[in-house]
Amino acid sequence: MSQSDDKCLFCMIVKGTIPSFKVYETEHSLAFLDISPVSEGHTQVIPKYHAVTIADLPDEFLADIGPVVKKVALATGASAYNVLQNNGKIAFQHVDHVHYHVIPKTSEKDGLILDINVSWPQKKAEKEELAATLEKMKARI
Repeated sequence: MSQSDDKCLFCMIVKGTIPSFKVYETEHSLAFLDISPVSEGHTQVIPKYHAVTIADLPDEFLADIGPVVKKVALATGASAYNVLQNNGKIAFQHVDHVHYHVIPKTSEKDGLILDINVSWPQKKAEKEELAATLEKMKARI
C-alpha cells in the first residue's frame, strides 16, 4: 500500500489486519462486501491508498477504481444499482478513506431508498446563474 494510516479501518482491511469478504482486487483497488449491507451484494470499492476524499487521491488510483466499480456492479447480477461516493462528514462520509458503495437495487424496497421530493431538493436555476457557476468552476480546473 503506497500510503496508509494505521488507525484507518479500510487501510487495515487492505493490509489484511481486519478480515473481509473480497469480491475483486487489483494492484490499486480492493472490493469487498459491506458488513452492514442495504441489499444483497452491497460492496465497498476502495483504493489501496489512504486518501480521505477523491481530491486527495492520486489519479492512477482514481483511474483504476472506475473499471473495478463497473466489474462489481455487473457481478451483483442486478440490472439496477446505485454507485455512491461521499466526500466529507456533511456529505455523509462515515469512514475517512475514499470508498464507493455499489448498491444493487432489485426492488423499490431494497438498496438505497431515495425520495425525489425529500432526498433530492431540486431548485429552479436561471441561465445567468448557471453561466456564473460554470465560469467559477472553469476557473478552478
